[in-house]
Amino acid sequence: MSREEAAAPRPTLSLFDGLVMVVGMVVGIGIFATPSLVAQFAGNSFNYLALWLVGGLLALNGALCYAELATRFPSAGGEYNFLARAYGKNIALLFAWARCSVIQTGSIALVAFVYGDYAQSVLPLGAFGAALHAALVIAVFTAINIAGTFQGALAQKLFTSLDMLALLSLLAAGVALMFGGSAAPAPVAAPSSGGGGMLGLAVVFVMLTYGGWNESAYLSAELKDGKRNMVRVLVLSILAVTVLYFGVATVYLQAVGFAVLTKSSAIAADVMRAAFGPAGAVAIALFVCGSAISTLNATIFTGGRIYYALGRDLPWLQKFGRWNRHGENPANAFLLQGAVALLLVLLAAFVGESGFRTMVDYTAPVFWLFMILVGVSLFVFRRRGDGDPDHFRVPLYPVTPALFVATCVYMLYSSVDYVREGTLAGLAVLLAGVPLLFMRGRSAPHPAE
Repeated sequence: MSREEAAAPRPTLSLFDGLVMVVGMVVGIGIFATPSLVAQFAGNSFNYLALWLVGGLLALNGALCYAELATRFPSAGGEYNFLARAYGKNIALLFAWARCSVIQTGSIALVAFVYGDYAQSVLPLGAFGAALHAALVIAVFTAINIAGTFQGALAQKLFTSLDMLALLSLLAAGVALMFGGSAAPAPVAAPSSGGGGMLGLAVVFVMLTYGGWNESAYLSAELKDGKRNMVRVLVLSILAVTVLYFGVATVYLQAVGFAVLTKSSAIAADVMRAAFGPAGAVAIALFVCGSAISTLNATIFTGGRIYYALGRDLPWLQKFGRWNRHGENPANAFLLQGAVALLLVLLAAFVGESGFRTMVDYTAPVFWLFMILVGVSLFVFRRRGDGDPDHFRVPLYPVTPALFVATCVYMLYSSVDYVREGTLAGLAVLLAGVPLLFMRGRSAPHPAE
C-alpha cells in the first residue's frame, strides 16, 4: 500500500472550524425564501413565530442523537459508518449510492441553482445562464476543496461571514423600518385557524430551512478533541441558528405585516428594498449568492467523505478511497462528486422547470428514508452496547431518539405526499444502486477507522 493510500483522516479541525462549518451548512438560502411559505400555512402570526422555535427544538433533538452516534463511532464516513455497523454493509452501500447519486450531489446542484438564479440577475449569461453559473460555482469550489482541507475551511469561514452579514443586514433593515415609522403593525394573533394538515406543511418548510446539521457526522474523525467538541459544535450551532432564524422571522413580520408576508415571493428583497431602496434589493441578491456559496462549499467539503468511505469498501472504487496526505482530504472523491453534481445540473437545465424545484423533488424522499434508519440505529447500538464506552449519551433516552425518528417519518410522508413526480425519479435512481450489493465482493483492506 502506498504512503498516500495508507493516509487516513486526522483531527485537524478546531472547535471554531466545526462551528463555522455546521452553521454554514444550516444557514443557507432557505431563510431568505421559506418564511413566506411558512406564514401561508401557519394561519396566523402566533403560529408563524412559534413554528420557528419548534423547528429549532426539533433540530436540536436530532443533533443530540447525532452527537451520541458520532462520538460512539467517529469516522469520516459519518452516516455510512453508522448504517454499516447497525444493519450491515448492504444497507450502508445502498445509502452510499443514494448519497452519491441523489442526496449529496442533488443538494450541491440544488444550492448551485439558487446561486445561479441570483447571479444571473446580476450578470446575465443567456437562456441557460443560471445553469452556467451553477456549473461554474461547483467547479470552482470543488477545486478549492481539492487544494486542501485548510483551503476549504478558510473558504467556509469567509462565506459564513457573508451569511451572517446578510442576516444582520436584514435585522438592520427591519429595525430601520420599525423606527422609521414605515413598518406595518404585526399584532400576534392567538393560535387558531389553519388545520393540522396546513400546520404540518408549515413544519415541513421550517425543517427544510433548519436542514444541514446532520452533515456534522462527516467531521467527527477530523475534529480535535472530538468526544467533547462534537457535542459542543452541534448544540452551540443549533442554538445560534435558532436565535438568528427567530430574529429574522420576527423582522419579516414586523417590517411588512403578516398579510404582506404571506403574499411575498421574495421577502428578503422586499424588506431590503423598503428600508434602503433599489440598492438594498441588489445588495441582498449578492448576499444570497454568498449564502448559497457558504452552503455549497460546506456540502462539497462533507460530501467527499462519503465517496471516500465507499471507495474503502469497494475494491473497484479504491481510487476514490484514498486520503490525500498533502491536502489532508479525499481529493479523488471530490473529483467524482463534482462530476456527478455537474451532470445533475446539466440534466436539470433541460427539464424546462426550475432547477431548484427539480432538485428538491429529487432529493427529499430518499434523504428522509435514510434519516429514519439512522435514528433507529441509535436504539440498535444502545441494545448492543457497541462503540466507544466514553461516548456522549443523549439525555431522556428513549424519548429523544423516538421523537427524532417520528419527525423523520413525518417528513418522509410529507415529501412523498407533496413531491410526487420527483419522488419517482429519486427512488428510481436509488433502486438502480441495488446491483452494487452483488458487486461489492470482499471488502478491500484499509486502515482502521
